[in-house]
Amino acid sequence: MIFSSYPKKYYLKHKKNILNNIKKTLDSGNYINSENVKKFEDEFANYLGVKYVIGVGNATDALYIILKSMGVGINHEVILPSHTAIATAISVSNTGAKPIFIDIGDDYNIDSNLISSKINKKTKAIICVHIYGQPCDLNRLKEISKMHKIPLIEDCSQSTGSEYNNKKTGSFGLASCHSFFPTKNLATFGDGGAISTNSKSLFSKMIKYREYGWGKNRNAEVVGINSRLDEIHASILRYNLKNIDINIKHRIKIADYYHQNIKNNKILLPKKIMNRKHSYHLFVIKLKNRNKLLEVLKKEGFFLGIHYKLPAHKQKIYIKNNLILKNTENISNNSISLPIYPGIELNNLKKIVKILNNF
Repeated sequence: MIFSSYPKKYYLKHKKNILNNIKKTLDSGNYINSENVKKFEDEFANYLGVKYVIGVGNATDALYIILKSMGVGINHEVILPSHTAIATAISVSNTGAKPIFIDIGDDYNIDSNLISSKINKKTKAIICVHIYGQPCDLNRLKEISKMHKIPLIEDCSQSTGSEYNNKKTGSFGLASCHSFFPTKNLATFGDGGAISTNSKSLFSKMIKYREYGWGKNRNAEVVGINSRLDEIHASILRYNLKNIDINIKHRIKIADYYHQNIKNNKILLPKKIMNRKHSYHLFVIKLKNRNKLLEVLKKEGFFLGIHYKLPAHKQKIYIKNNLILKNTENISNNSISLPIYPGIELNNLKKIVKILNNF
């Protein structure tokens, strides 16, 4: 059992509708920045409760475009957690700015209590990552953003459908990035991403950066990039957006099963926090002797994942900073991601729980 099996299972279940949407797109003769992209942008904006959405090639590009449109570049700093996919940090480095890594709290998200001490004249943005689908403490982060006049950016790559105080993640920051990688809550069968914002002025800049820097009459006004969400992926996403809330309900149901049935005081389960709707892109447990448990699970046919085995500040391009982030390193060394995709068989859940309880 591996995580990558889920996208194919989803495809086979919805094959008829997905192929029908693809066929309509191919028959239309319009493959770039046409009807499907525009409609998906509007539909996703409505789902998130924001004014603007821009479809792009992937979430890494989305974050880069956001930062560049804010004017982030050389000699600037951006604050972010180290406990995230390396793409978050790479997007910052690609602008020429320096990532300033912050440790995490007990919800595994950026520790807001540590941010203010890292802010200086070079700080141009704060990125919060809703890791695993657990929303960050957005009220506190917005307070810090307002107090220091530093824009807040949300990385929602794992949190599509998550909510904070009954509002969707991706609607709190000045801008947010979203991923549609095949294993994500809202996915396509390839790469895809989006940017969401309520800022009209920032939206106008980001539209240019998405496509060569073009303004009116294809006259390049800034040095942009080529990062477009294509029509086929947009047609798939429009269909999958209709199913996302059902899929998240399934994820939450599986998470509840784990919470109710894992009875082992040596295993730490994800926190449930009031006023935060966790969409459970991942269900991550923490324990010692991780490798021994993985071996036991492997013998039973369960090949589980680790997110993330090597934190960003320990990777080769950043390790020269000699930074120690105790909580980040602890979770990286002692965590396992349990299967939580919609459609997982109950008997497999029971087997996994039994192994965990006997460990």
